[in-house]
Amino acid sequence: MPSSASAMPRPSRGARVRATKDFIRAMLFLLPSLVIFVLFVFWPLWQNLWLSTYATDPLGRPSVFVGLDQYQRLLTNPDFPNSLTVSVTFALLTVPMTLVVSLFLAILTNARLRGVSIFRIIFSYTIAVSSATASLIFLYLFNTATGPLDYFLTLLKLPTVNWLTSPATALPSVAITTMWLQLGLNTIILLAGMQGISDEFYESAKIDGAAFWDSFRHITLPLLSPTMFFLIVVDTLAALQTFTQVQVMTRGGPVQSTDVLVYAIYRQFYFNGNYGYAAAQATILFFVMLILTVIQFGVIERRVFYQ
Repeated sequence: MPSSASAMPRPSRGARVRATKDFIRAMLFLLPSLVIFVLFVFWPLWQNLWLSTYATDPLGRPSVFVGLDQYQRLLTNPDFPNSLTVSVTFALLTVPMTLVVSLFLAILTNARLRGVSIFRIIFSYTIAVSSATASLIFLYLFNTATGPLDYFLTLLKLPTVNWLTSPATALPSVAITTMWLQLGLNTIILLAGMQGISDEFYESAKIDGAAFWDSFRHITLPLLSPTMFFLIVVDTLAALQTFTQVQVMTRGGPVQSTDVLVYAIYRQFYFNGNYGYAAAQATILFFVMLILTVIQFGVIERRVFYQ
């Protein structure tokens, strides 16, 4: 008796030709994107991996092949674990709180009230502010001598805070700046996700006697979970690549308390001239981000509710 696999009809020659033509046509449409990815993503990544295996001269030209010695030196340097810890801590400080505040603002701006569009503009205008501009604004706000924050604390007879000059408060201060920068885009994306939820779900819940919190927990959060998962991944990657705020506000200090991994790479590359060593750091950062993204897709995505 023939097996089920052998009994299945093979595609005709005409069907195979059509499938081949469809594949070629699809690849032609994808070709511009593939070229851009190869030129600006895969080729630089390969060049970075190649550079990390060489010692370089003062001009940055590869001179001596050292294999994995740069990585061994990196992993035995106490500054690298500190930078990695600071980067992860910074992501933990910014991503969850940014999502919570953005969700709260999205709920407020999703309300059907007169003039709510004005509040939507106010909450989302941080999109138009660059990282450097925001860093300068908060650098003034956190200034212990002329900044308004410590001035108001003095008026309230409260102790002042060394926002950017104390190792205990410098990283949270930079995190506050980053959160403010990301609030606008996150709020808009979450608001778009909320407005994509059909009103029929809320009307049915209201008929069944569900309160606001019940509707939010059983309708809004599940249907908004794909949007929130997207923001978790994007915000985590952005937090791990933070540079401008650190460069403008703290320059990695005080006592390396804000020395995130990207700033450590910048310092090794531009100031110390250790191009191969900086390339090894960049490679490690790439794999850290890749592993965290894979974990997020493997763990958090299981809780995402897709309609």
